[in-house]
Amino acid sequence: MPKVLEKDGFVFFFYSNEHAPIHVHVRRGGGEAVFDLDEGVELRESQGIKLSDLAKAEAIATDYRQMIINHWHEHLDR
Repeated sequence: MPKVLEKDGFVFFFYSNEHAPIHVHVRRGGGEAVFDLDEGVELRESQGIKLSDLAKAEAIATDYRQMIINHWHEHLDR
């Protein structure tokens, strides 16, 4: 499970057997969300994360989108 970024209590990561489209998982506390990154940053799903935390996670993913995409290609392109 490659960890991509840890910021403000959020952990952004991929699973080792990921699939398209390009996306990133994020955890905070006991919750998790998934953001698609192909065309901007779009919430795909979430469970157990407050709306205010989702907004913060989306802002972080937006700020680091290109870095996350670069990590995706480094770790997952086969």
